[in-house]
Amino acid sequence: MNPLMNTGHAEHGPEDVKVVGKSGQISLGKRFAGKRLRVEYRDDGSIVLTSVVVVPESELWTLKEPHRSRIERGLTWAARNPAAETDLEAMIEKAGSRTKARRRGRRR
Repeated sequence: MNPLMNTGHAEHGPEDVKVVGKSGQISLGKRFAGKRLRVEYRDDGSIVLTSVVVVPESELWTLKEPHRSRIERGLTWAARNPAAETDLEAMIEKAGSRTKARRRGRRR
């Protein structure tokens, strides 16, 4: 068997042979359309492409601890506790009664 022969499906196989065109480009197929890829040139002449996402510096903190864990816990909580409509009238009334109770407690 020829070692360069593709043993998998053309779109999803583990290896494939591509020809670099005159402009220096190759086509990886539609499943990579619009993706960002990091290109790693190795000493042995091989090239490794890795799919990446770009994170703005202003949002980088969200990937570092302890923020990352806190965000994950918050998302888990939100998934378990669906949003519900708030009864603002009841909330205002409850807040008013708590304020009155605190004021009464201070006068003692």
